[in-house]
Amino acid sequence: MRKQLISCLGTLGLASAATTVLAANPIITDVLTADPAAMVHDGTVYLYTGHDEAKDNKGFYEMHKWLLFTSTDMVNWKNEGSPLAVKDFKWARGDAWASHVVEKDGKFYFYTTVRHDESKPGFAIGVAVSDNPRGPFKDALGRALISNDMTTDTEIDWDDLDPAAFIDDNGEAYLFWGNTKPRWAKLKDNMIELDGPIHSLDLPNFTEALYAHKHGDYYYLTYAMGFPEKIGYAMSKSIEGPWEYKGILNELAGNSNTNHQSVIDYKGRSFFIYHNGGTPEGGSFRRSVCIDDLHYNEDGTIKRVVMTSEGVAPVK
Repeated sequence: MRKQLISCLGTLGLASAATTVLAANPIITDVLTADPAAMVHDGTVYLYTGHDEAKDNKGFYEMHKWLLFTSTDMVNWKNEGSPLAVKDFKWARGDAWASHVVEKDGKFYFYTTVRHDESKPGFAIGVAVSDNPRGPFKDALGRALISNDMTTDTEIDWDDLDPAAFIDDNGEAYLFWGNTKPRWAKLKDNMIELDGPIHSLDLPNFTEALYAHKHGDYYYLTYAMGFPEKIGYAMSKSIEGPWEYKGILNELAGNSNTNHQSVIDYKGRSFFIYHNGGTPEGGSFRRSVCIDDLHYNEDGTIKRVVMTSEGVAPVK
């Protein structure tokens, strides 16, 4: 990406555009994207991402809003603009970090990381809601769903990051999140309140980016390990565990200290969606989303993801 492209897109408000491209990683090169969270709805893949706006890789993250892209073949992505921004949470003061969107009963719930204003310390998790997966999304509570004063068993104020929701086959909903310490809690039917206590998990070398999915008879937790980050995973027969660590799933990107993943099944194939710093001016604070195929073994374990420059073939 070139600086002038980012400037131009900002001026245009990231207007919707459809582009036909050859399969390649990163999948989007005209705007910076990070922390992918994908959802399949009515035959379309909705890819929600963060938006890196740092001018270079010498400072820190600069992120003010989230972006949305849609596809029906996993190769051609339409820019749907920004469905939500930090300013939409009146109680937040910055840092549009990792998010996740799920649908329940015709409504779409956008769980995300922001920095709380001065009334509370550190980072928090907010939830916004919409009747349309394209948004716009509005703050569902007018306050944080989870704030740092609710998780006081760590010495840091950034332990409430990277929310990921999961709805089980029986309709029960869960939220997973954490940095340095992985956590989960049940959600009430209204999807905007916790239903019971916050639980901790025991996952080797956990850093952040906790994500839950199900494939066949097994539940999976994938998460970022160490720093720089690689992705590991654990399996269980129940969404509430116990979890058995199974090993490394995705190696270091090499050009980004962080990684952040989303896993979906779509039209008979499985996909591993992540980010790296793989554009000419990319890096740890200027990231881009990539997609590669994900394959399961007969026993339910997952084959190590091979990161490619070519990306995935279009789904039929």
